[in-house]
Amino acid sequence: MTATRIEKATIEADPNLPLIRITRDFRATPAQLHRAHTDPELFARWVGPDGLDTLVQAWDARDGGEWRYVARPSGAPEGGEEYGFRGCFHTVREGLIVQTFTFEGMPDDVSLETLRFEDLGDGWTRLHAQSLVDSLEGRDAWLKSGMEVGVDQGYAKLQTLVDGLG
Repeated sequence: MTATRIEKATIEADPNLPLIRITRDFRATPAQLHRAHTDPELFARWVGPDGLDTLVQAWDARDGGEWRYVARPSGAPEGGEEYGFRGCFHTVREGLIVQTFTFEGMPDDVSLETLRFEDLGDGWTRLHAQSLVDSLEGRDAWLKSGMEVGVDQGYAKLQTLVDGLG
């Protein structure tokens, strides 16, 4: 019997907590997904929606390390329109990443993100991501922001990337 695969991200809000859960399956090993989330060169190739380029400016993927990147429209010159994101890695180990996430356009809104990589066997891994934000209103604003476009397009690029990692 073949397990049902989640090849398009599911995004769910907890009805009682300011929590968003995202789940998606990848044809990849947990180690490949972990590498794609912790190697700055690989991360920059897949994160976010189509039409944006990612420039990693700081990346120290270890317990206590920090990260920062900017996204700008593809082909746009430096110093033009860009969106900054930053955070700290709290836990980085096989199968688990815990980090903070801040969009610099809203510097007071910090989320705590947990990523787990579940080995489903047969060359598949389920990514479980959750973001805990500061309020139900903040959670609902994230959900109304169009975040699913960036999630779906980014994860499609991630699948293509891990297909090439071997």
